[in-house]
Amino acid sequence: MIDTTQFHTLPDGRRIAYRLTRGSGPALVFLPGYMSDMAGSKATALFDRARAQDRSCLLLDYSGCGESSGSFADGTLSRWRDEVAGLIEALIEGPVVVIGSSMGGWLMLLVGEALGARLAGMVGIAAAPDFTQWGRSAQDKARLEAGETLLDPNPNGPEPTPLHPGFFADGQANLRLGGEIALDCPVRLLHGQRDADVPWEISLRLAEALRSDDVQVTLVKDGDHRLSRDSDIALLLRQVETLIAEGTHS
Repeated sequence: MIDTTQFHTLPDGRRIAYRLTRGSGPALVFLPGYMSDMAGSKATALFDRARAQDRSCLLLDYSGCGESSGSFADGTLSRWRDEVAGLIEALIEGPVVVIGSSMGGWLMLLVGEALGARLAGMVGIAAAPDFTQWGRSAQDKARLEAGETLLDPNPNGPEPTPLHPGFFADGQANLRLGGEIALDCPVRLLHGQRDADVPWEISLRLAEALRSDDVQVTLVKDGDHRLSRDSDIALLLRQVETLIAEGTHS
């Protein structure tokens, strides 16, 4: 069991921080949101429950985030997808359930596509696919396309949240809601109806776009974007465990 922070070095020298507990499968892989890391409450709760149940679980920090090396300004969905896929390839055997929060819910689609037959399920928490498209005005997009970095108010801290033109361009190249998403695994989507950042209707659009017929959306009427209250985390843990149980008995 490796449950302290370790580092995996990619061929180009990037050092990706991760925590891993080994056990039975399918392995859980948690993908944090934009400018977030593996120290968050949802990631920690999943990891602790997996360790208690002797289940494999991988947490990680994308490059430029948390304890990983690199600059956040260089981060893109494609870059982070490749990091996640590289860690899974190096550290995990067998099937994988990918759990994505906010931006991580967009990234989980790209990781799921990369995993192919190894993808055993996905759980989205306020999933935000295509937010560079629906979340930005025409004026914002023009500024980003011109190479300008946008600075948004940060409700969680004094420093503004940057959106860099490289991330925007890569996001626009990885839009998924406009057509069928060719993934057939079981999918569970959780979304708070008081989410001020990602409209809960995005989870309904995602459910419709996914090719899988085994897709369930759970709306939390008084839930916010973070869904990090004790009751929200308990719901997440139940959803993950039920998905795994149904998969092993199907």
